[in-house]
Amino acid sequence: MKNRKVILIVLDSAGCGAMPDAAAFGDAGADTLGHIIQNYGLRSPNMDALGLRNIRGTSFYAPRQGVLAAYGRAAEKTHAKDTTCGHFEIAGFVMEQPFRTYPNGFPDRVMREFERRIGRKTLGNCVASGTQIIQELGEEHQRTGWPIVYTSADSVFQVAAHEEVIPLGELYGICRTARKLLMGGDLVGRVIARPFVGEPGAYVRTEHRRDFALPPEEDTVLNAIANAGMDVVGVGKIEDIFCRSGITQTDHTTNNHDGIEAAVRYAADRSIRGLVFVNLVDFDMLYGHRDDPVGYKNALEYFGKNLPRVLSAMGEEDLLILTADHGCDPCFPGTDHTREYIPILAYSPARAGGEDLGTRTSFVDIAATAAAWLGVPWHTGTPFFTPPN
Repeated sequence: MKNRKVILIVLDSAGCGAMPDAAAFGDAGADTLGHIIQNYGLRSPNMDALGLRNIRGTSFYAPRQGVLAAYGRAAEKTHAKDTTCGHFEIAGFVMEQPFRTYPNGFPDRVMREFERRIGRKTLGNCVASGTQIIQELGEEHQRTGWPIVYTSADSVFQVAAHEEVIPLGELYGICRTARKLLMGGDLVGRVIARPFVGEPGAYVRTEHRRDFALPPEEDTVLNAIANAGMDVVGVGKIEDIFCRSGITQTDHTTNNHDGIEAAVRYAADRSIRGLVFVNLVDFDMLYGHRDDPVGYKNALEYFGKNLPRVLSAMGEEDLLILTADHGCDPCFPGTDHTREYIPILAYSPARAGGEDLGTRTSFVDIAATAAAWLGVPWHTGTPFFTPPN
């Protein structure tokens, strides 16, 4: 087997248009990339050169000749729009029953038991924007020492605490307690520690976020690649999403800049054979959830400017796949994820580009493609880009 690797980069939340069932999620009309392109004039010639605007069915469809990558989009088969389900499906596992959501906050019985176990009362227990709720309840939290609990349209139990009130180690322990509690009939996809610092009226979240997720119920393509004796490098929050299942090496970057630098570094590392799985979190965390389309646009353009560095670092037999995991349209009402198609761009120096991949019926085709490129047997999905003989 040749020394190939797949570099899979998830532009977290960069969806490309509402799926047909988006109305059932309250997301009819959502279009993360489309609205940014149409309303804010996204300039990313390097992504356009790969084929971003050649993707049929998108609102920004403006095809050009001679693009470098194969291009298309994929629908999510899992009936969800959260990070965990999206990444699991990208990795080849479709959840039959998505995680529970709590649009009215968590039941009293859950909160009472949580408070009993951690020895503190709590504040909040509502659906909220993380940046807003710490401004609203941060001063009371500092006065009482009670952590702030909130959720969103996604399956998350988020715990916010000032780092000088509840130290990081204790906050992570509180989240581990919640993780053990929120199982069975109360199953939640992720418990998230959301530390912040600052003074009343000027609180800011720090990069010490930690996600406490659950491993997939079945093996993913990550396990298949690792079991074949290859590398599986998780960059960013990948290790948290998969609870390290199938991951042989981690690089826990916390922002887009560091994630991009890691992608360049691993692309250039000829000793790596296998999968480099990168999540770039800022699109979602800093701009989508905060309804900041200008920040989102700038982050996309920053990634686009650095894209040639990734391409030039790749080996001749390597494959790059750019995609997303859901939408989070900063131009759409609300601050939650949106039910959208995800873009797919697949590039390798070993193959010519320009192939229209159409609309894939599931994200699992990404896993199938990664497995086929690496010569690893896999059982879900259909490869859309295979290596030359």
